[in-house]
Amino acid sequence: MEKRIILFLVLSMAVIVLYPYLLEKMGLARRPAPAASRAVAPKKDAGAPATATVPAVPSAQVLPTPAPSARVPTSATEAREQEVTVETDLVKVVLSNRGGVIKRWELKRYLTSDPKDPKPIQLVPPLAKDVSLTLPLTVEVPDSKLQERLSRGLYAVSGKDVALSAAQPAADIGFSYADPETGVQVSKRLTFHHNSYLVDLVVETAGVASSTTLSLGTNFGIHEWQQGFVGFIGPATFISGKLDRTTPDKEDLRAGQVTWAALQDKYFLAAVIPADPGTRIAVVRKEGEKLVSVGLRTPATAGPLRSKYRLYVGPKEYDTLAVLKLELEETIDFGWFIYGSWSIVRAVAKPLFYAIRYLHEITHNYGVAIILITVFIKLLLAPLAYKSYKSMKAMAAVQPEMMALQKKYADDRERLNKELMKFYKERKVNPVGGCLPMFFQIPVFVALFNILYMTIELRQAPFILWVKDLSVQDPYYVLPILMGVTMFIQQKIQPTTMDPKQAQIMLLLPVFLTFLFITFPAGLVLYWLTNNVLTIAQQVITDRYLLPRTAVPATK
Repeated sequence: MEKRIILFLVLSMAVIVLYPYLLEKMGLARRPAPAASRAVAPKKDAGAPATATVPAVPSAQVLPTPAPSARVPTSATEAREQEVTVETDLVKVVLSNRGGVIKRWELKRYLTSDPKDPKPIQLVPPLAKDVSLTLPLTVEVPDSKLQERLSRGLYAVSGKDVALSAAQPAADIGFSYADPETGVQVSKRLTFHHNSYLVDLVVETAGVASSTTLSLGTNFGIHEWQQGFVGFIGPATFISGKLDRTTPDKEDLRAGQVTWAALQDKYFLAAVIPADPGTRIAVVRKEGEKLVSVGLRTPATAGPLRSKYRLYVGPKEYDTLAVLKLELEETIDFGWFIYGSWSIVRAVAKPLFYAIRYLHEITHNYGVAIILITVFIKLLLAPLAYKSYKSMKAMAAVQPEMMALQKKYADDRERLNKELMKFYKERKVNPVGGCLPMFFQIPVFVALFNILYMTIELRQAPFILWVKDLSVQDPYYVLPILMGVTMFIQQKIQPTTMDPKQAQIMLLLPVFLTFLFITFPAGLVLYWLTNNVLTIAQQVITDRYLLPRTAVPATK
């Protein structure tokens, strides 16, 4: 039975790790093309919006942050471009009157992972000349010529550079444009707030005979596009009470009661939220390999149109998103497992997440919090573990008789199964009794896996000495090696029903899992290591002090 348990564990770990590669081999997923092959601007149809340019984003690489002087004016018109900087205690935003768009959005409290030169996270992709993409707050119309003027025209600016504080908690920045050929008028007014990632936005149009789309821009909110298998990177919409995180092949129009439309990576998010209820169309567009955009489309109206929105551009902090009561916290998928989202994993992950955060408030160390929560889980499952260990000892005691039955009825499978069932009943042993703790451990393991991979609270969280970030692998492999050693010890002292040759072969399992866990987050390996140490202690205590007082079924 131990062989089945170990096989189940090995297969579970292998499926979790190798799943994306299996998809690739089956033709259901593909690796991204090399960066050089994506440096060609995607073709656009006649109604496509005129846009600014940003480069393609390489796999698993932080989007670079360009210097403010990276774009050199090439003409007198270009030289008249005006930038406005708004700074709060949370963000630093640079706006441009060329198109009335957002050029930079820095998160001051979150830094890049470069240990030598950490910089604030930048959520607007950098400008370049090789790929044509859309900047945030671009107003799109079907008429390509008008679109070009709305995107490249110089808007009149109201407001100036400002640094918000408790003394000045809010500030307005406005942009307005009147098209000289058609008389179309577009204005945008943004209201920034001290100590908030929310920005109020009002967009007004007049003289537009067609529908208009307010675009969040290409990859706005996506700092890092990791080629992983956990979490979702790309567009997300919440329409008519339903969350949709699929990426279309080209363009997808999603109609209904739009709560929000967003772009997200593992840790960060940019969302546009209609302030007034009503039926709208969310435009979700794939612009190229790892290039996506979303926007909200408003149908054509006879007269002037005034639309109110809110922008959330910041970290996917669970409490910050949950307090908005807009279901934005659902972008943090606590329930991921293999493929899709499982309610049982989510049901375990959320309380576990709250418990780890509570322990962190006490200990000020997420590594210590993980150790304490592991101890708590082990104590909670101790009665089951005791029954499991007792069952395994009983199975080991009757192993010779089981092997005799298997040899006697080797040629009659049906008779063998009947005799084994009768044998288990007479001896009062349960062949699956040793599996119970494992079935409870798997949801906890996957839930903790999700917490470490998905939640920004554990991003760059240190533990001790060399472990500076629990959300990434141990740089010196100390924790995985210790985990392998404890697993070997655990396997040696565990009662077994295998023959000696099988037992020796299974001793290779700790080596296999050590190499497997090398790439796992250090926090997850710490959990498994702690669990192994506690299991060894539990087995020793049970063997020496508990089982000798308990009668074990005798063999005949």
